[in-house]
Amino acid sequence: MRLATSVMRVQQLMLSALDAALKPFGLTFSRYEVLVLLLFSRNGSLPLSRIGERLMVHPTSVTSAIDRLEAQGYVVRVPDEADRRRTLARLTPEGRTTVRRATKAVSAIDFAVTGLTGEEQAG
Repeated sequence: MRLATSVMRVQQLMLSALDAALKPFGLTFSRYEVLVLLLFSRNGSLPLSRIGERLMVHPTSVTSAIDRLEAQGYVVRVPDEADRRRTLARLTPEGRTTVRRATKAVSAIDFAVTGLTGEEQAG
């Protein structure tokens, strides 16, 4: 039980650090994940259903995230030319710039080695 509690506490600390790094960009970690997924997709766009599958979240969570990202100007909804029944979320130029800047902020977080000696860091 102690291990599970410790793991959960570490997760909370990591999410707190991520949220703090993403706050200046108006992003939560879940919305940041959507932007990263779109950034690395072939055309900068994906069907909403595919976003949910890849992030393993419920469709309503995807819709909510896309609504907020669209309101911020980071994504737009467009019809899928290959299948008109589907809607795609497409990364905007502003969204592309923002996710790259946010990724730099996230990458600058020092998660693991703060407070450890050089010997402890080497393992």
